[in-house]
Amino acid sequence: MILVDANVFMYAAGGDHRYRDPSLEFLRRVACDEVEVLLDAEVLQEILHRYRAIGRWTEGCHVYDLARRIVPTVAPITAEIVDRAREILETHEEASARDALHAAACLVSGAQAICSYDRDFDGINGIRRVEPDQLIQDEGNG
Repeated sequence: MILVDANVFMYAAGGDHRYRDPSLEFLRRVACDEVEVLLDAEVLQEILHRYRAIGRWTEGCHVYDLARRIVPTVAPITAEIVDRAREILETHEEASARDALHAAACLVSGAQAICSYDRDFDGINGIRRVEPDQLIQDEGNG
């Protein structure tokens, strides 16, 4: 099980960028049940927040709906996860509160990794970050 970060959906939905095609291919595999994934509720909130903030609400609703449709498993943000995020923030001064929350959700849910382009996860103990193209290559070799 892999937790998918909001940026994968945003790159897939965005304009021409080097991360767009790998994100689209990864999400296609997710939609075909070739990769077992989950979201945390904060990923969904992050999609809504970002698109509202940049004045692209209609597009944000489409991205949100896509995420909900292809990833039915959504981990709630519980007090246990927030407590774990607090612990992560105590030991990783460079981590943002949002990244700590995603990392904590990953750890508490038992996810094997987080799929994200955000390199800030690399310094958090117990978190393995993978990018969509790495997962596509792994699937192709498996």
